[in-house]
Parts: sequence; C-alpha cells; structure tokens
Amino acid sequence: IKGGGILPIYSVTPFTMLDFPGQTACVIWFSGCNMRCSYCHNPQIVKGKGKEDIGAIMAFLEKRKGLLDGVVLSGGEATLYAHLPDFVRKIRQMGYMIKLDTNGTRPDIVRDFIKNDLVDYIALDYKAPPEKFKAVTGINKFALFEETLDYLCRQKKIDFEVRTTVHTDLLDEMDITSIMNDLSQRGYNHTYFVQNFRSDNNRPTLGFLPPQKRALDLSLLPEEKDLAFFVSFRNF
Repeated sequence: IKGGGILPIYSVTPFTMLDFPGQTACVIWFSGCNMRCSYCHNPQIVKGKGKEDIGAIMAFLEKRKGLLDGVVLSGGEATLYAHLPDFVRKIRQMGYMIKLDTNGTRPDIVRDFIKNDLVDYIALDYKAPPEKFKAVTGINKFALFEETLDYLCRQKKIDFEVRTTVHTDLLDEMDITSIMNDLSQRGYNHTYFVQNFRSDNNRPTLGFLPPQKRALDLSLLPEEKDLAFFVSFRNF
C-alpha cells in the first residue's frame, strides 16, 4: 500500500450478517470524521487514532477468504483517506465484495470507486435537510452531499441505500417529509431507511445527547404509495 501502509483503522468487527445486505462480512472501522453529529454512537472512533496494524488486517482477510463474502468500510469516514483506493484494490484481489458507508462529502471518491469497480454497495447518510445540515453535522457541506446523492441516483452500476438517523431533538416529522420529497424529486428508487435513535446509557454519544423525549410519529409521514421508493423503519 502506498504511503507506507498508513491507514487510520481503529478496529475490525470480524463478523456481521447485518451490515452488508445479503452478505456475510467484516467491518473495518476508520477513525476520524469531518462531521460532529451529536447523536453519533462512535465518539471513540471519531476522535480516536488508527491503532490496527495493516499487516495483521491483511492477514486476517487472507484467512477469511471463502468464509466471508464482503468487507464493510465504515467509521468515522473512510473516504477521507488518500490511500483508501490502494487498500481496497488489495482486498478486491482477495475476492471480497466491498460496501462503503459514507456521509457523502467526498463525491470524487464515490465516483472513482464506482467507475473503477472498487465498490459493490454504498450506504449514504442523509443527515438532515439543507437548512438543518450544519446544526446536525457541524459543517456546511450539503452541496457536496447533494453532488454524491445526485451521482448515485443517476448511475446504474451498483445498488445503494439512503438512510437517516432520527433524534427528535434534532429532526422532526417535517424534516423527514422534506427529505422524502427531495429524494422523490431526484428520482431515488431504492429503499430509504429511517433509523430511530437508540440511547446506550453505557456509552455517551459524541454530543452527550439525552434520550429522546418522544419517538418520531410515523403516522405524520408521507404514505409509501405516494412515493417512488420503499421506506423501511429501523429500531422503531
């Protein structure tokens, strides 16, 4: 791997059947993120440094060939790292499928990964409507996210999903309706996942958010028959 093999990998989850649709996989967690979402359950990853040995990770993947279908690149935000494509090519050569979890602020990386057949599935986080994007994420980068979303909606090479995590102190029914309408206007035709925030009292969130005072009222959202895509509710 170019750059002396330096990749800020925080940890590896050796097995999951939940994170890569239809595939058995491991999850590689990249430390560092350009967002500061207060509901984030991984503050130790966002603020942490890479501590995994690349050689050990490659050895682990070599041993799991034929036992795992895919590798999930998560975090943090994996697309921030210049040597990620080289790392993924080596994983590809072992025969693994690749899923990328991303906040969409690196449309150039997403485009290159798809054009160069370095990814099989993408999960894109739609954090908030444009007027709330900075308040939720800490950065004013909706335009970059939007570029990624539009590109994914246009391309036909890979499957992808859009998802939103909801803490009702930050987002309400009008915000989710706004996101759904925006996805419809962009021609989105995959499944949209609305994820209910779940507090873990043993692990504070990045912004030390308290538990929600109320859950999202799903009856106030647009009906699926009025949308061009399926909606799936997680953790409600």
